[in-house]
Amino acid sequence: MGFLAPLWLLAGAAAAVPLLIHLMRRRAGARIEFPAVRYLVRAEREHSRDLRLRNLLLMILRVAAVLLITLAAAHPIIRMAGAGHAPSALAVVLDNSLSTSAVVGGRPVLQQLQSRAREILRRASASDRVWLITADGVVHGGSRDAVLDAAAHAEPFGGAGDLRAATARAAQLARASALPAKEIVVLTDGQATSWGDPLSLGDIPVHAYVPAATAPANHAVVAVHAIPARWTPRGAVRARLLASDSATYRITLEGRSLARGIAARDEEIVLRAEPPERGWSSGTVELEPDELRADDVRHFAVWIGAAPAVSIHPLAGPFARSALDALVQSGRASVGNEIALAPADEATKLPALLVAPSDPIKLGAANRALERLGVPWRFGAAQRGESVVRASDSTRALDGVTVGLRYALSRASGAERADTIAMAGGAPWIVAGPRYVLVASPLAPPATTFPLHASFVPWLDDMLSQRLSGEGGIPREVSPGQHIARPRGADALELPEGGETTLSGDSLAAPARAGTYFYLRGTTRVGALVVNAEPAESELARLAPQALAVKLGTRSANVLTDTTALSARVLTAAPQRPLIAPLLLIAALTLLIETLITTPARRRAA
Repeated sequence: MGFLAPLWLLAGAAAAVPLLIHLMRRRAGARIEFPAVRYLVRAEREHSRDLRLRNLLLMILRVAAVLLITLAAAHPIIRMAGAGHAPSALAVVLDNSLSTSAVVGGRPVLQQLQSRAREILRRASASDRVWLITADGVVHGGSRDAVLDAAAHAEPFGGAGDLRAATARAAQLARASALPAKEIVVLTDGQATSWGDPLSLGDIPVHAYVPAATAPANHAVVAVHAIPARWTPRGAVRARLLASDSATYRITLEGRSLARGIAARDEEIVLRAEPPERGWSSGTVELEPDELRADDVRHFAVWIGAAPAVSIHPLAGPFARSALDALVQSGRASVGNEIALAPADEATKLPALLVAPSDPIKLGAANRALERLGVPWRFGAAQRGESVVRASDSTRALDGVTVGLRYALSRASGAERADTIAMAGGAPWIVAGPRYVLVASPLAPPATTFPLHASFVPWLDDMLSQRLSGEGGIPREVSPGQHIARPRGADALELPEGGETTLSGDSLAAPARAGTYFYLRGTTRVGALVVNAEPAESELARLAPQALAVKLGTRSANVLTDTTALSARVLTAAPQRPLIAPLLLIAALTLLIETLITTPARRRAA
């Protein structure tokens, strides 16, 4: 038995009132013999026992009435066995991550988990509240039939999703319900990489089901990159496999096979190519199918075009001239008028790689040229003294570079946001935007040691081919469902199967299905979004039941591998019945009996 308002039990102290009244009515005094009433002594002795019994019964009835009313006010409830289950808030977490598409025992693991989900949901009654939460974060609620339909039509997600967040969401939904019984069912393949730190779910009962069959062996493509991201027109594809033995692979570009081969265990695949395709292209690295087919293909994207044609101004300096000659000799650049490399005061067009003038007197002319070209940056006062350059990303191309002379860069108010490629002295040193790269120092010693650094030629190649050539932009690889910023100027997303979807807002969620999606400005491709599953999703090793129970983070966690045991534990809370009405009825009967006993006495007294 339980009480919904237990504080009312304190009112039970009022039961002492009838007892005190009964005791106070007892009269004590001196015994006086009075001859006129001696004949009443015998009658009093005969009725004294009846009077004591009647008074005792009245006291018991009055105390009982007070106690019964107090219990009723406390809203008592009692669990009833053998009458179905208590109204329950049931949240079912269905693992639909990529790993559950693995085939075990002739059918995907997800189908087995869906069968368990439907069996559990069919047992829910109209008085229950049910939800289905999938690993990709989608919550299905409403009627039992609606949730059953959602469980039947759940599709494998293209990546890992977030099973921990889905379980925490299930606990939140169940806890917010006003129903007396709450429980969570987690249906998962038990993949170890899906569970990080233990959850904290409180005391909500959690029942987890993991199929008893062991995880199958798996090979996968876990990494692939186009090197560099933009080919001019030569480049390479670099891939890494997960395999217990040698594996046969195929590399494609726009559906055309570039290469086939066999890779040994832990061998890195590198393919160099100079394909005839131009512009943005998509490719894949594929393995022969196994039990988990979704990770046997990994996508990449690359921009392919002619080597950038560059014109260099004589005042750009001998070091810039030597670096450009090296790129021309290696075929990474050519001589032409597509891109300019010049001091800012001599620049007349974009795209251009602009450097600070070597003579401070020319700063005014440089700023006027920047304004005329639409570049939103201006040169300020000269900053002297050696400072170390820090790249704004994780690359190490600028490690060890120092600056002795630089000009402070300030951005015009209201200008579009630009990328800061490198900083010196805590201020922007190299910045980039649409069709320009701007360096705040002359490319010559002693202004900076950069032209003497081994990374200068690769950096110049990257700026010319990746930043200033073609349509601009570089491919970005994300996992399914990841939220990313929308590139400036992109108004639609081209789908792998054809067609497009309009983009709005400053951000978007990556598609749930793996593939290469191209950003569009009108009908022109201006970038690529490559969606691939997380590499860890290909590692199918499972947690032991005891380890998974620890990850669930509740004292009431049961991890089961048997479907019968699962059914025996879910929706088994005994129903609860309120006792207010029976208690009030008994109290009323008690008061009625008390009235019937005291009424004749009152009449005689009257």
